[in-house]
Amino acid sequence: MPDTDRWAPARIEDAPLVSGMGRFLDDVDPLPGTLVAAVVRATQPHARLVSVDLSRARAHPGVAAVIGPDEVREALRPFPLSTGAAMPYLPTGTDKVRFVGEPIAVVVASDRYTAEDAAELVAVDYEPLDAVVGARAALAPDAPLLHEDAASNVATDRTFSFGGVDEVFADAVHVVEGEYEFPRYSSVPMECFSVIAQWNDEADGPGVEAWANFHGPFTMVPVMAGALGVPTSKVRLHVPADIGGSFGIKAGIYPYVVLMALASKHSGTPVRWTEDRVEHLLASSSGADRVMRFAAAVSDDGTVAGLKVDLVDNVGAYLRPPEPSTLYRCFGNITGPYTIGAVEIRARAVVTNEMPTGLNRGFGGQQLYFGLERLMDAVAGATGLDVLEVRRRNLIHAFPYETPTGGVYDSGDYPAALELAEKNADMDELRARQSQARADGAHYGIGVALVTDPSGTNIGYVGLATPAQDRKPGRDKSGSTEHVRISVDLQGRVTVLLGSVPQGQGHATVARQVAADRLGLPVEQVRVVVDMDTATTPWTVTSGSYSSRFAPVVTSAVVQAADRISATVRAAASTMLGAAPDELELVDGTVRAPSGESVQFRHAAGVVHWDPGALPEGTSARLYEEAAFTPREVRAATMDDKINSSLCYGFVAEIVAVRIDPDTLEITIDRVSSVHDAGTVLNQQLLDGQVYGALAHALGGAMYEEFTYAESGQPTSATFLDYLCPTSAETGYELRTDHVVSPSPLTPLGAKGSGEGSSMSFPVAFANAVADALAPHGIEIDRLPLHGEVLHQLFETTSKEIS
Repeated sequence: MPDTDRWAPARIEDAPLVSGMGRFLDDVDPLPGTLVAAVVRATQPHARLVSVDLSRARAHPGVAAVIGPDEVREALRPFPLSTGAAMPYLPTGTDKVRFVGEPIAVVVASDRYTAEDAAELVAVDYEPLDAVVGARAALAPDAPLLHEDAASNVATDRTFSFGGVDEVFADAVHVVEGEYEFPRYSSVPMECFSVIAQWNDEADGPGVEAWANFHGPFTMVPVMAGALGVPTSKVRLHVPADIGGSFGIKAGIYPYVVLMALASKHSGTPVRWTEDRVEHLLASSSGADRVMRFAAAVSDDGTVAGLKVDLVDNVGAYLRPPEPSTLYRCFGNITGPYTIGAVEIRARAVVTNEMPTGLNRGFGGQQLYFGLERLMDAVAGATGLDVLEVRRRNLIHAFPYETPTGGVYDSGDYPAALELAEKNADMDELRARQSQARADGAHYGIGVALVTDPSGTNIGYVGLATPAQDRKPGRDKSGSTEHVRISVDLQGRVTVLLGSVPQGQGHATVARQVAADRLGLPVEQVRVVVDMDTATTPWTVTSGSYSSRFAPVVTSAVVQAADRISATVRAAASTMLGAAPDELELVDGTVRAPSGESVQFRHAAGVVHWDPGALPEGTSARLYEEAAFTPREVRAATMDDKINSSLCYGFVAEIVAVRIDPDTLEITIDRVSSVHDAGTVLNQQLLDGQVYGALAHALGGAMYEEFTYAESGQPTSATFLDYLCPTSAETGYELRTDHVVSPSPLTPLGAKGSGEGSSMSFPVAFANAVADALAPHGIEIDRLPLHGEVLHQLFETTSKEIS
């Protein structure tokens, strides 16, 4: 376990960012003669492309190239998909367009102004088609087909059963049901998508070199290579140190890398494209909205013995990789923190005439826990138990714990975390406030949510979208591997090279701390490089910053690589100290013998560089080590469809109190108590930052943010006038955060992830609080976001139903 007394340095990433010295993609100009691109986008949600006339744009002064459907169809292959659905996806519409904002053509010119002017000269003749908006509309038997070669708008449909579900439900005293909807919203990064791409014709075949503010996972590299028809080794991707935020949204950037590479091929120059804010809100990516139905088999004492779940994700116009990840990422923890022994799951993804979806902070967990924790409140209502008590009776107590779907929870103390959340919330005071508010004619509610927080995702869960009998032997997918390289120079300075592609979480700060601790060095003697170059940075298909991988997986690789460096340095020092290498310790920048005699770390490292012949027999003269942390606990799905879908499982207990103005129905958050178990705390400041950030992000989906569409398929939230993001003014509620520590036995430091927890728990805790506040009025809460306008509609609907 780390020496926590040493782990207090401030973030090393902040000074450049707050002083204007950050290195974002717009600050990078790696290739001379780079031209600028503009994208022509569809104005129709669903239409055949009768013709796309590029002639006037090509004739415009300053234009180097214009590509459209013909060029895309001729040069590119459809992106490889995770399922066998007959729904081919190319970076532009070719036969037709399927959502407003879908690319149709790219104009390359001397500057952005010229490119934009020429783009307006592209003439598109549409044959409008009926649009499909929303998951329910997509499932209708008579729904217009988005992809004519497919039998329906259902891109994937699988059913799973574990533990004798029918018998459990037949024996239940209560069957509690609910239908819920989770909204489509985004991460709204500070910097939108940006790409610089160059097509290279070389003697051994064409290739592409690109710079992008992309954050992984790097499963996208072979997907891009497949679309371009080149070997993976011929796709070289650079990612700058600062990518301007993402939290999932930039994991689907690959269409524009491929599209700009093709534009570069036609222009004969490197091409730069930067998305503007309207383009981003119109056509980039969002989290999947979900319609879901839950049912619980409940005993008289409130124990939940069985669970039935029907999930329908709206993935937009295409099942774009890495989807259907949102459906399956939480497969192993679908029962949450509860001892539910029997589970039935139906998982479907449908296509609609909306922007394609991708990852969004807490993906899969946001949607799952909204349904599961609203259901637990319903169980409390059906059994007459307090909402906290019904959860307490169902909590897992012993670890490791295996869920019926194959998840293996590594450690935890769920009752202790819940007790601490209750204590910090001061439940007696909140209930007194509630009583007083109701006596005054106001609305006051208290909501709770408990979630198991998965981290170190196992990409093998995507295999569940394919029936077991159709999975090809030897072609399974699994793992949560991360590579790290550490080197020591002639002066004893240590460099740690990461492939984790951070987006502001402080990876450099923590990696430096971990390496310094393992090597007994002051942190100032360690530097961390986070720029990604797929040609020189060690990486694997699972590399990247997603699913809270850094703390459990990346730091474990840092430990492994640092320990190998440590062994070499101790071997070198043994020649100077006359002691066996395993008797030596690295401490305070020295290598120390049991006698107390020591040499400087840099002098020992210098032996390897300057006098390798002096090294003990069998010691390699190298001070660079690459480690690949590959936990054996994350394997491919079994033939009976079980999978441990993450390496580690933390826990969050969250209690939210809200006050609702009786006249305006404005919702005000009164207090939040949030307790997290992320295993060993590597850096308290960064853990707190992740909790605060996740709460702010979750507040957007709970109260403000939602991508909406008219029935015609036209987007109605493509600017910040309609797509509302919370600001610091909306986060001024009383926040009480705390943590418990249950070290993971599966990682060297005992660390688990923490970056997504509250993004999964807060939306439903907030909804539960609003539901509690409005329960005396018979108002049910089954969807988000919730704000005054929504509550007015709910009151009006309820009053009409009563009358």
